[in-house]
Amino acid sequence: MLRVRVPATSANLGPGFDCLGLALDLWLDVRALLAERDRFDYRGEGSLPDMPDNLVHEGFRCGMAALGRTAPQVAFEVDNPIPLARGLGSSSAALVAGAALADAWSGGALGREGVFQLAAELEGHPDNVAPAVFGGFTVSAPRAEGGYATAVLALPPGWRLLFGVPDFDLPTEKARAALPTTVDRADAVRTAARSALWALAVARDEPELLRTASLDVLHEPYREALVPGLRDARAALRAAGAHAAYLSGAGPSVAAVVGEATEAACRRVLDGFVGPRGRVLTLRSAGGYEVGPA
Repeated sequence: MLRVRVPATSANLGPGFDCLGLALDLWLDVRALLAERDRFDYRGEGSLPDMPDNLVHEGFRCGMAALGRTAPQVAFEVDNPIPLARGLGSSSAALVAGAALADAWSGGALGREGVFQLAAELEGHPDNVAPAVFGGFTVSAPRAEGGYATAVLALPPGWRLLFGVPDFDLPTEKARAALPTTVDRADAVRTAARSALWALAVARDEPELLRTASLDVLHEPYREALVPGLRDARAALRAAGAHAAYLSGAGPSVAAVVGEATEAACRRVLDGFVGPRGRVLTLRSAGGYEVGPA
C-alpha cells in the first residue's frame, strides 16, 4: 500500500493570476492499494460518489500513461479536509495525489518535476499545482519550449495566514467566465509590478510590501459580483491592519496575511464575512507532497 499527503494551496495572491501560489498546512490524505476494480472511498469535505471517475484516478492514469504503462486497478482511500470549490486548491491536490502515486508506483520515474509538469498540464495552469508539489511560496511562468519554470521560496515563519471560507462554492469555470478577454496596458503593468513585489516581500521578509503587492486589477474586480461582501471584507481587513487581503484562487474564500498584533481584529472581519455557517481557518505555510509506504 502507498500513501500520499498533498497540501491545500492558495493561488493568485491578488495580482499573481495563474502564476503565484502558497502551500498550506491542510492535507489531502490518499492511500492506494491494488484491487479487483477501481474504487474511490471518500471521507471528508463535501459529498462525492464512490466511483472511479474522479481527479485522483485521473492523475494516476495520466501519470502511468506518461510513463508508457497501463494503470492497474487501484482502490483509493481518501481523507480530505480541504473545502471543495472554495479557492483552496482541492482539485489540484487530487490531481497531484494521483500523479505522485503513479510516480511512486513506478519507482520515481517521473520525479517531482515530472509530477509537476503533468499535473499543471491537466489542471491547465500551474498556480495551485506548483505549491502542492514543491511547497512554500511559488512563482511559475510558461517556458518558451512548453511547460513551466517554477521558483520556490520559503514563506517567512512569522507570517500568519487567515482564510474566511463562506458556506457556498464557486466553481473555477464560473469564476473564469466572469473575466474579460483583454486587459488595459496600464493594468497589465500594475499586475506585473505587484506580482514581482510579492516575491521580494517574501524573499526579504518585508510583509509591509504586501499592502501594495497584493492589490489586484486583473481578476478580482470582475469576480466581486460572484462573492457577496468581497469588496467590503478586503477594505475592512486592510483597515484592521492586514498586510494582504485577497481572493484565494477563484474564490469564494478570502485570505489575509496578518501579524500577531492584528490577527484578532482581522479574524473578526472574516467572521463577519463568512457569517454563522462559514468558518475561518488559521493556517501556516507547508512543504510539498509527501509520498511513501502506508
